[in-house]
Amino acid sequence: MAREFQRGHKAKISDLTAGTDLYVGVQIAGPGLTFDISCFGLDAEERLSDDRYFIFFNQPKSPEESIQLLGQQAGDSESFRVTLDRIPAGIRKLSFTATIDGAGQMSQIGPGYIRVVAGGEEVVRYSFTGAEFSTERAVMLGDFYFKDAWRFAAVGQGFDGGLEALLKNFGGEVVEEEAPAPQQQAPQQGAAAPSFAPPAFAAPPQQPQYQQPPQQPQPPQHTPPPAPAPYAAPPQPAPAMHAAPTMVGPLAPAPPAPGPYGQPVHPPQPPPSPSYGRQVPGQAPGQQPPPPAPAGPYGQPPQPSYGHQVPGQAPGGYPPPGAPGAPYGQQPGMPAQTAAPGLTSALQLYKEAPTGARWTAQNRQLMRVDLGIGGQPVLARQGSMVLYQGKVDFSYKGAGFAGRIVGNATGQEMQLMRCTGRGQVFLAENGTHLHAIELQGDGICVSAESVLAFDESLQHEVRRIEGHGIPGGALFTMQFQGSGTVVVKTHGTPVVLPVTPTTFADSNAIVAWSAGAQVVISSQVRLRRNAYPGHSGETVNLQFRGAPGNFIIVQPYEV
Repeated sequence: MAREFQRGHKAKISDLTAGTDLYVGVQIAGPGLTFDISCFGLDAEERLSDDRYFIFFNQPKSPEESIQLLGQQAGDSESFRVTLDRIPAGIRKLSFTATIDGAGQMSQIGPGYIRVVAGGEEVVRYSFTGAEFSTERAVMLGDFYFKDAWRFAAVGQGFDGGLEALLKNFGGEVVEEEAPAPQQQAPQQGAAAPSFAPPAFAAPPQQPQYQQPPQQPQPPQHTPPPAPAPYAAPPQPAPAMHAAPTMVGPLAPAPPAPGPYGQPVHPPQPPPSPSYGRQVPGQAPGQQPPPPAPAGPYGQPPQPSYGHQVPGQAPGGYPPPGAPGAPYGQQPGMPAQTAAPGLTSALQLYKEAPTGARWTAQNRQLMRVDLGIGGQPVLARQGSMVLYQGKVDFSYKGAGFAGRIVGNATGQEMQLMRCTGRGQVFLAENGTHLHAIELQGDGICVSAESVLAFDESLQHEVRRIEGHGIPGGALFTMQFQGSGTVVVKTHGTPVVLPVTPTTFADSNAIVAWSAGAQVVISSQVRLRRNAYPGHSGETVNLQFRGAPGNFIIVQPYEV
C-alpha cells in the first residue's frame, strides 16, 4: 500500500520496500504548458560536480546506467529507473525536478504527483497542486539522498528563475550553443531489465484529462547512443506533452497582489470557469457561473485585511461566517475536487491546507508556520503550540533582567519560547482568531497581550503613549519593525479602519495600529461625574492622527 507524503516528509527506502531497483514517475500538467522533467545527480555538498549525472531528454542515462530516463508511460508525464546499489559513491543525492519550457507559472498546474514504484507496486506518493505555488517556473519535487542509508524526501520547493535558477542552485551554468543541436532519438518507452517492474496501471481516475494514449514499444536500437550535450536545454523546444483536447476553460486567476496596509488591492474578479475539463457541482454543462456577491461579511464591501485579503472573504483570508471552507489544498474560487465517500469525505473539509507559504492560516483559530521556509527561528507565546511535524526544538526565550523590569512596569511582558529546526508548528490560544501580518520594512504597534508569535528577525520594543487624563499618566504598547511576520490574536473578527483626524478608539478594544500614526489620549473624565451618578463608561479613548495610509485594527471585544 502506498504511503501518502506531505511536503517535508522523509523515510528510509528500506522502510518502504526491500528493493533497490526502483521506478520513479512524475505527473505534472497544465493547459498550454510544456514541462522538462529532469534528475540531478549531486555530490556530498549537493553540487552538480559531474554533468554526466544531469539526466534529461538530451542525456537519457548516467555512464553506468544507474539512472535512466524512460519517458512517458503508465499515466506518468515522465518516468525514471533508479538502481540504488549501482549509483557511484560520489553521488549522494538525486533531485527530481520539473521546469516550464516557455511562458507560464507553476500556479497554473493541475493536481500532480511524484511516486516511487518497486516491483510494480507503488510504495510512496507525494501529491501537489498549483495552489501550493505562485510565480515559480521550476520546482524540486522529491529527492533520493544518502544518510547512512538511501532515503526519500518530499520537497516541493519552487524557483522563480526556471531551469537556469535550478542549475545555479546546484552549482551549474547554462551553456549557450552557437548552433542548434541535432534532434535526438526519443528514449525508449517501457524499456526495462527483466528484474525491473514498472507499474502496469494507468493514471488515477480523478486525472483522466492529462493521460496520454500508451505508446507502442519501439524495437531495440542498435546504433550507439548519441553524445551527451552540455547540460542546457537545446534551442529547439521539446514537443508539448499536455495538449489534450479535454482541457477547456481558463485557469483560476492568482489571488490579488497584496497592497500596503489600508490601501485597496486589485478589484474582485468573477469566478473562473471550470478548468481541467471538470464540471462545477450543482451547475449544468455550459452554464455560466453566477456573478460574485457585491457585499462582504456583515453586509459591508470587501476590505483588504492587512494587505492579504482575497475579495469575497472575511479578514485574514477566511470565508464569510456561515460559508463552507475550501476543500483540502484548494484555493477559494477553484473548482471543487471530487472526494471519495465515507470517512475521508467527511473529514475532507478539516484537512491541513498546504500553500507553500511560511505562515498559513489553517482556519480562524489555528496558524501553521513552516520553519523550513526562510530558515529563521520563530518566537511564540509559551504553551501556544498544539501540534508540530518534523524535527523542531523548543527552548525558553528569556527577556533578561532589564526586559523583565520593563515588562513588569509597563504590563508589556511576554513569556516566549523559541522554535527552531525544520518542520511545521501549529499555534493557537483559547480559540481566539489569528491573523498573520507581514511587515516589509515598516512597523506596527500591538499590545503584548494580543501577540501570539512573530519571526525572530523582527525588532520589538516597548513604546510609551503620553497622556495626562489617565491613571499613571501613560499607556504602553509593543512596537514591531523590520521584515517578517507577526501573528495577532483577536476576540472575533476585527475591523481595519483608515486613520482620519476624527478617528477615536476605545483603549480596551484597540488591537493594533500602524507605527506611523500619532496617538493622543482623549480623556472623558469630568468632575461632575463624581458628583452625579451615572455616566457613559467611556472614560479613556485614543485619538489617532497621521498621513494617508495609516490604519487601526479594532476588535468587537473589550479586554
